[in-house]
Amino acid sequence: MKSIREIYKIGKGPSSSHTMGPERAALLFRSQYPQADAFRVILYGSLSKTGVGHGTDRVLRQVLSPLPTEIIFSQENLPDSHPNTLDFYALKEGTEIGYLRVESIGGGDISIAGHPEVSGKDIYPENSFAEIADFCKWRYINRLSDYVLMNEGPEIFDFLMEVWQTMKQTIADGLAATGTLPGGLGVQRKAKYLYEQELTTEVPQVRECRLICAYAYAVAEQNADNGTIVTAPTCGACGVLPAVLKYVQDTRKLTDQEICRGLATAGIIGSLTKRNASISGAECGCQAEIGTACSMAAAALAELYGLNLDQVEYAAEMAMEHHLGLTCDPICGLVQIPCIERNAVAAMRAMNACNLSYFLCGTRNISYDMVCKAMKETGLNLSHLYKETSEGGLARMYARRTPNLGS
Repeated sequence: MKSIREIYKIGKGPSSSHTMGPERAALLFRSQYPQADAFRVILYGSLSKTGVGHGTDRVLRQVLSPLPTEIIFSQENLPDSHPNTLDFYALKEGTEIGYLRVESIGGGDISIAGHPEVSGKDIYPENSFAEIADFCKWRYINRLSDYVLMNEGPEIFDFLMEVWQTMKQTIADGLAATGTLPGGLGVQRKAKYLYEQELTTEVPQVRECRLICAYAYAVAEQNADNGTIVTAPTCGACGVLPAVLKYVQDTRKLTDQEICRGLATAGIIGSLTKRNASISGAECGCQAEIGTACSMAAAALAELYGLNLDQVEYAAEMAMEHHLGLTCDPICGLVQIPCIERNAVAAMRAMNACNLSYFLCGTRNISYDMVCKAMKETGLNLSHLYKETSEGGLARMYARRTPNLGS
C-alpha cells in the first residue's frame, strides 16, 4: 500500500481529478517535449462532460502556455480506460512528434501505462484492514498512528503538521470570505453566516452542528473558489476531515501534534479505500469521495477519543456503509451543488459513526474490508449518468428547469 502522503495533497481546487491530475500530467508531458511548438489534448468521459465546469481546459492551457493548445472534448467511449482519460499530442510545425495517454484516477493522482514511477512506491506490506489489525495485535500496537510511524518514520509527522496547518488556514480563510462563488449558479458563501449565528438559547447539540458545518462549508467553499485546500481524499470531499478535527481540537483542547495522529489514522483509511476500491467520483460516484472522507473522519475521531482498533474500524465502516450508492451529479459540472452541503452533512455523520462505534462495536457484522468491496462493486454498477457526468440526478433536473445554464 502507498504512503499516506498520496492521500493528502496541498493544491488549488476545485477538483483533484479534473484539475490537479490533468495539471500534473500536462507538466510531465511538456517536460518530455521541450521542442514542441503546439499541443493538442483530447478529453474523454467525465473529463469531457464536466471539464469546463471543473476548469480542466483552463488549467491545461495555463500549464502548456504560451504555446497554442487545442482542447478537444471527445464523445468517444473508451470502455477499457478510466473515465478520466486524456490523450496528449506534441506538435512541431504541424507534425505530431509525441503522444501520451494518461488516466486521472482521483485525488490528484495519475496513471500511465508503462510508467509505474508516477504512482509512487509501496510503503506498507499490509493491504487490508484485517491484515493491519492482525499485525498490530501481534506487535501489541494499539493505535493506527503508531502503525503509521513504524512504517513511514518520524518525518511523516512533519508532513502531517504542514497538512494540518494548511487545513486550519483554509478554514480561517473560508470563514472570513463572503460573496458569490464563480460559475454562474449564484451560490452564496454560507460559512461565515453559519459561524456567526450563535444564539443565546443555543443548546450544545445545535452549537456542535453549526460549528462543524461552518468549518466544512468554509473549506468546501474555498475549494469551489479555486482556493488552496488539502485533498482528503479529494478536492470535492476536502471539507469533511478538517471540519471535525477543528471542532474536536477546540472543544477538547488537543495539541496540533495530537491532531496529526488523527490525520495519520485517517490517511490509512483513505489509502486502503484507494487501493481496494476507489476515491474517484467518475469511477464509483460520490460514495467514493464523500463516503471515503466520512470514513477517514470517523476513524480520526476514534483515534483521538482513544478508542481501540476494533472501534476505529467500526467507525470507518459505519461511515462508509451509509454512503453506499451515493451518486455524483454536480449541477453544471461545478463542485458546488450538492458538493458543498454534502461535506457538512458527512462531517456530522462522521461524528455520529464514531459515537455509535463506542457503544456498539461488539455487535457489528460488517468489516471495513467488506464495505470497501461493496462500495467498489456498487460504484462500477452505477449508471454513467451518476458518475460525474452531470447527465443525471440533480444535474439533469436543474438543467431542465434552467436550460440557459446547461451542463
